[in-house]
Amino acid sequence: MKFFLDTANIRDIEEAASWGVLAGVTTNPTLYAREGGTLADFHAHIERICAIVDGPVSAETVGLKRAEIVAEGVELAAIAPNVVVKVPVMPEGLAATKALAEKGIAVNMTLCFTVPQALMAARAGARYVSPFIGRFDDISEDGLEHLGNMVAALNNYDFGHDVEVIAASVRHNQHVVAAALMGADIATVPFNVLEKLVKHPLTDRGLESFLADWEKVKNA
Repeated sequence: MKFFLDTANIRDIEEAASWGVLAGVTTNPTLYAREGGTLADFHAHIERICAIVDGPVSAETVGLKRAEIVAEGVELAAIAPNVVVKVPVMPEGLAATKALAEKGIAVNMTLCFTVPQALMAARAGARYVSPFIGRFDDISEDGLEHLGNMVAALNNYDFGHDVEVIAASVRHNQHVVAAALMGADIATVPFNVLEKLVKHPLTDRGLESFLADWEKVKNA
């Protein structure tokens, strides 16, 4: 499994990249707004992220008509070679994804909640499909079951191009563990979840023991 960071925070991206585990970044209008971003600075902000991350950086379109989405997508893709255009699953989004894919622009179809949506996204030419786990949990449905069904369905077919599943809307460690066991290609997580993935009390306890024993060696 590859780890993406779901954020627009430059400091968090730089820190995660320094660990050597960061394979990409996903952003959206909400995450950018949290950073106090402005419309005038949006492209420059995406460019800064792309300079930090070697892998794909998803930047989302906000148009609702296919022509608007395609125009935005072409502008976003011009920012850096590793930009992936993020498009919501809807009829206009599917049409725009087809058009962008035909231009050689990678698309991440987002807000995916069903197997048919995932299959249509892949058929339209999406390079990435993003099922949302946590938002199912918010309405008392099993988001992991839906994710597993989408992974299984997509693996049944050859779409003529690579399609990777991004487990999105990840809320905690067990979402990541289950997604990995189901075969999701990528987990995109908030920075606080990424921090928790590397922690375990037995690791902390073992380190404390090693350091205490080393102090004995130094003082012998």
